[in-house]
Amino acid sequence: MITKLPKWILWGGAVLAFSAGFVNTAALMGFAGLSVSHVTGNVSLFAAAIAHMDVSSTLYIAALLLSFLAGAILSGYVVGQTSLNLGKRYGRALYIEAGLLLLSYWLYQQHDYSGQLAAAMACGLQNAMVATYSGAVIRTTHLTGLTSDMGAAIGSWLAGHSISKPTLGFQAIIWYCFCGGSAVGAYLFAKISYDALFVPIAIVFSAAFIYNYASDRLPNKRQENQKKHSL
Repeated sequence: MITKLPKWILWGGAVLAFSAGFVNTAALMGFAGLSVSHVTGNVSLFAAAIAHMDVSSTLYIAALLLSFLAGAILSGYVVGQTSLNLGKRYGRALYIEAGLLLLSYWLYQQHDYSGQLAAAMACGLQNAMVATYSGAVIRTTHLTGLTSDMGAAIGSWLAGHSISKPTLGFQAIIWYCFCGGSAVGAYLFAKISYDALFVPIAIVFSAAFIYNYASDRLPNKRQENQKKHSL
């Protein structure tokens, strides 16, 4: 249960949720017309394609699902932990995600359906990367579980039970940022098509740079504080 939320987690979660909402909406509005940030709906489409014996759709959606899984596997390999802690691993994962989004943009420009796969892999990586903090599950690329957790917390509060208000507040921020990113993504995609993807690409690249800069400075600050206490 979250009792106090560090600012780097608050801002990081908000920014990444905004980016994911943006990317997913652009992917849905594009020529492929499939989600890249969550799996449930695509599994239903996969099952429907099997039922209708649509081989090409079945294979493509299967590849999309496997791409999301591959991104999560890559996150596990690079980050290698389930609890959020400062460290260079997150910076590397963010740079990889930005690279995948840049690759998806290039493939989309070629009208290559593989662009959807690269974007799904980026979302899978991001979703697995921000696993848990203080026992609270943090997801930034879809809202189903988040909405369920918020509803359960609100219901518990209405029943007179105590809840973690910082957790609920953080979940609400993620929810609104994903929604906001989706709205901005829809607007810009309607104006400039796939060029709109430079917004989430810039966001994730910037987040990686700022995160690495902050994680480099933190050990120095700790050393300075230790010296002060030793004097």
